[in-house]
Amino acid sequence: MSIKILIADDQSLFREALKTLLSAYPDLEVVGDASNGEEALRLSFNLSPDIVLMDLRMPVMDGVEATRKIVQLGKKIKVIVLTTFDDDETVFEGLRAGAVGYLLKDVSSDKLTEAIRAANKGEYFLLPSITAKVISEFSRISKPTPRNQDIFLADPLSPREIEILRLVATGASNREIAERLVISEGTVKNHLSSILSKLSVRDRMQAVLKAKELGIITI
Repeated sequence: MSIKILIADDQSLFREALKTLLSAYPDLEVVGDASNGEEALRLSFNLSPDIVLMDLRMPVMDGVEATRKIVQLGKKIKVIVLTTFDDDETVFEGLRAGAVGYLLKDVSSDKLTEAIRAANKGEYFLLPSITAKVISEFSRISKPTPRNQDIFLADPLSPREIEILRLVATGASNREIAERLVISEGTVKNHLSSILSKLSVRDRMQAVLKAKELGIITI
């Protein structure tokens, strides 16, 4: 089945260009577009898209508030921020609202479609520069003393799992990790599933943060 996408952006020309771009992919389907956050919320309720590509600066209702309310709908809709702004405050507002991805509008079509497919599978997708901001903020508010993972984990991470986690922390996708380590994407996914289970977390970003807290990785 195709991934249903809703585009929310106040620039009509950008929405049209994005629809044209995404229509070239057989597994992606744009089911609607909105010019402001309030309209995005209404269409999300009515159309139940899998993914919302959300600009943050829009009239009537901004993208941050719209993201928060769409997540609260409980329809398992995933929101990916697609904006021109990458200042720290805007990034953290978008992620705190519940976005699972954060991209800038100059992103390549390959990265955009990769993010859509990753989000649809329940994965976070952040550009390396955004990942660095998140890790930096975490380090600022919490500076734990490095600890031995063997003491805190019943099943410690293997050297390969730590290697993969370090790459995740740089913002690398599963495909990029596979290429870097010369292994298959399936093997990467298996390792990530093991990492999430051992660390008792739900997603990649939480895994990175917990590993850093335990002193397993440093960034």
